[in-house]
Amino acid sequence: MNSIPEEFQINEFIEQKKYLINGELKTWSGNTTEVFSTISSTEDYKPTVLGSIPDMGEPEAMAALDAAMGAYGRGQGVWPTMHVKDRIECMENFVGQMEAKRDKIVKLLMWEIGKSLPDSQKEFDRTVEYIYDTIEEYKELDRNSAKFQKHDGVYAHIKRGPLGVVLCLGPYNYPLNETFALLIPAIIMGNTTIFKPAKHGVLLITPLLEAFQSSFPKGVVNILFGRGRAVAAPIMQTGKVDVLALIGNSKSANALQEQHPKSNRLRLVLGLEAKNPAIILPDADLDLTIDECIAGTLSFNGQRCTALKVIYVHEDIKTEFLKRYSKKVDDLKFGNPWDNGVKLTPLPEPSKPAYIQELIDDAVAKGAKIKNKKGGEHFDNYIWPAVLYPVTKDMRVYQEEQFGPIVPVLSFSDIEEPLNDMAESNYGQQVSLFGKDVYTLSPLIDTLVNLVCRVNLNSSCQRGPDVYPFTGRKDSAQATLSVHDALRSFSIRTFVAFKDNELNNETIQQLLEAKLSNFVSTDYIL
Repeated sequence: MNSIPEEFQINEFIEQKKYLINGELKTWSGNTTEVFSTISSTEDYKPTVLGSIPDMGEPEAMAALDAAMGAYGRGQGVWPTMHVKDRIECMENFVGQMEAKRDKIVKLLMWEIGKSLPDSQKEFDRTVEYIYDTIEEYKELDRNSAKFQKHDGVYAHIKRGPLGVVLCLGPYNYPLNETFALLIPAIIMGNTTIFKPAKHGVLLITPLLEAFQSSFPKGVVNILFGRGRAVAAPIMQTGKVDVLALIGNSKSANALQEQHPKSNRLRLVLGLEAKNPAIILPDADLDLTIDECIAGTLSFNGQRCTALKVIYVHEDIKTEFLKRYSKKVDDLKFGNPWDNGVKLTPLPEPSKPAYIQELIDDAVAKGAKIKNKKGGEHFDNYIWPAVLYPVTKDMRVYQEEQFGPIVPVLSFSDIEEPLNDMAESNYGQQVSLFGKDVYTLSPLIDTLVNLVCRVNLNSSCQRGPDVYPFTGRKDSAQATLSVHDALRSFSIRTFVAFKDNELNNETIQQLLEAKLSNFVSTDYIL
């Protein structure tokens, strides 16, 4: 422990016994699951036991569902009918309490998922900023709705209303940011929620339980712990979930959808896997390209859905690119998340190094070579990124979303080769395009925007800034997440209409003056 700075040491076993259902922080007395970190706190390597979480099942899942349904009250509950400004006040109360937990959550991010200190701080700060931006966007949405429209003698007062009960399941790689990118807009739009944290990055949610409890009416936010199949599946089987909000993989999403008996009624908000390519043209600025490809392939060890997971480099520059890129990969610093300047950190999944080794072995057996000297070197909790070339389509590393430190590289002479591969791919999230010649870039951009949803010019793929749309084609996503779009993804347009006559006009005027309706209102929220 002496080598770990005092402020980052884990000095106590976090026995998480509390869970939130119907506004009550209940105490769990059943079976528990230990939470391990692959980071060692001793001189001789061994995983660190951080704490434990409840291992819940169907009874708790049903209780959470009942609470969420009760709070929604078939649209008559306090939360869905509450005035916009009052829901905003609840959210402001929550984020204020959340900000006070920054140090504790950042420390748990490092220990639980191995995210570096700067990236853990960035994830927390970005999430807080996302909540404030969502509040402002929601105000703007309401301001724009504070009016009446008239067509063909019919007035309409159009706003956005909630959808009902949302089941929210977040990912381990951004257990705070991407989870809250689902949860926060779902809540603020008037839905009620059941939330289960990811397998890794689960303890870092526990400092926020009291904030959720005290900030929102009972039943609006219900938080469970346990395995997805034990908790989420029974909830879906009831058919009483209106929205499935999940960031993860398509197998999980499909399995949960199939549990729902009325899938036609199920709204889906999904952020799924991707196999984002980089396409490097012969005139690319190699210094910039290599820096961006390092960030794109190996930020957080490649454990991002937006990571560059395959590189296409033009034949004319492949030798120079591979030489310089491989050296940069080997020059990256490996260490614990709090080490200064660290770029590669322990992998949170104990099985991941063995999986990466399987991909390496398969590729090498089929003709690929490891181009960097350290590629495939094993540590107790890590495997050094391997740059593989030449990669062919029959290799697993080409076919699978590797979600870890391994970089497949293909060369091309005809631009149609990577374009055809992208068109045939099951995924369509983003692409990075490196080059300068506008006559070459123009037709490429016009094609690529129809294959993916974001074309990054001379830049690595990424999600942010959060005001920009985040979505994908084919198996990569359903619905759009951004500060603006997420509010729409978790709501539906609904309106009051009336014919233009004396009775209706007088009635609406009285409704507005009496301020009795939270929906029929032209109040302008500052």
